[in-house]
Amino acid sequence: MAAALVYAPDHSGARIVFQTRPGAYNDESLIVFLDGLHDELAGAKVTLIWDGLPSHRSRRMQTWIRSQRRWLVVERLPGYAPDLNPVEALWGNIKGTELANLCADGIDATAQAAHAGIDRVRDDTVLAFAFLRHCGLSL
Repeated sequence: MAAALVYAPDHSGARIVFQTRPGAYNDESLIVFLDGLHDELAGAKVTLIWDGLPSHRSRRMQTWIRSQRRWLVVERLPGYAPDLNPVEALWGNIKGTELANLCADGIDATAQAAHAGIDRVRDDTVLAFAFLRHCGLSL
């Protein structure tokens, strides 16, 4: 699963861009995700707050990021700082609600539950902004 919490600079809205795929994410699949984010946001400028996942720091990713400077700025979090990452608050909320005590028969049921959680948060802009405030970040 990959997700981006997207906040309007004027606080007028928040949205989630979410994707599931089989297997693990790597730099190639994350570039595809970020290309989709760019399309979803109609080319708007983006500041991406990113943790230290190895695929976020690969040579290929760094080269791609440099080629996207017209719309993308990347701010790196310290090595291990989930408390500073709003997306971690999103995951924690979904794990504590839709995925809490879930005993699924397979990955599809788990993905369905995660999608339900994403849909719930998408409908609650106040909650999405709470994830940002929880991290001590502001726009």
